[in-house]
Amino acid sequence: MAHGIPHDSKVANALRAAQLYYLQDMTMDAIARELDTSRSSVSRLLSHARDTGLVEVRLHPPQGQELRLEEAIRARFSIAAHVVPTPQGLSDVERFERVAMSAARQLPLYFDSNMTLGIAWGSTLDAISRHLPKKETHNATVVQLNGAGNTFTSGVDYASEILHRFGQAFGAGVQQFPVPAFFDDPRTKEAMWRERSTRRVLDLQSKADIALFGLGSPFAEVPSRVYIGGYLDRSDYRSLRDEKVIGDVATVFYRQDGSWKDIELNKRATGPAFSVLSRVARRICVVSGTQKLASLRGAIAARLITDLILDEHLAERLVDG
Repeated sequence: MAHGIPHDSKVANALRAAQLYYLQDMTMDAIARELDTSRSSVSRLLSHARDTGLVEVRLHPPQGQELRLEEAIRARFSIAAHVVPTPQGLSDVERFERVAMSAARQLPLYFDSNMTLGIAWGSTLDAISRHLPKKETHNATVVQLNGAGNTFTSGVDYASEILHRFGQAFGAGVQQFPVPAFFDDPRTKEAMWRERSTRRVLDLQSKADIALFGLGSPFAEVPSRVYIGGYLDRSDYRSLRDEKVIGDVATVFYRQDGSWKDIELNKRATGPAFSVLSRVARRICVVSGTQKLASLRGAIAARLITDLILDEHLAERLVDG
């Protein structure tokens, strides 16, 4: 019996194994005999079929806790929600990873050929990018929504690695946004935004079909990148505290009531203004941990979210509040 599968026949064998397993209800032992390989090789072939998009697994659960919460969120906030089951004993980091993985598996249902996906770099998008299944698209683009540089680092390596993973997963072109996360002077930003090279990226952002983002929060146990990466100094923190900021999307800050326009730091921020972001047809927010509740409520108040992927404990707090 051969225990390995030649690389050039891996896709064909993965498809064959998936057909036998999912469509003909054959056991992995029976498939191993038919393909003249080992049971463990069949298991790897089935995983390969799922990871590369040969197989799409969809669940149609009966009425239950997650569905009840999803319907409650839709009814109250007019947001399509996907609630991720998370047992009580999970740590915040484990819950975060489960939500990120669920978001990664959901994204191919929305993103397709001839579409533009805007992504806001950060801890959440980094985690999502590590779990993306393969889906080949044509004439698709992934564009960075906010700059990543600061006084300590260009931020290019971190942001570009995230963008690269999205581009690789979808066979999409990648457009970086090589500006700092925050300018030192609002006038510098205004001048830069008039440059044709910058305008080209801004135009691409404004024409995005999907925006994918997490919610920054100074209170979360899984720290938001903008709060730990050297992007803010003491005076910035004082300003955010004085202005009662509770979160950010793509380095644009907001309050509990969703207001954002008069927050001083936003004049220097490079993320899309919420007036621009809210014109994107599908705006997918991925968030976990009850410490993000205030940030989530603020983002909902700002009307930033059309689709929401979150853990069940945060969902419960959201609908009970």
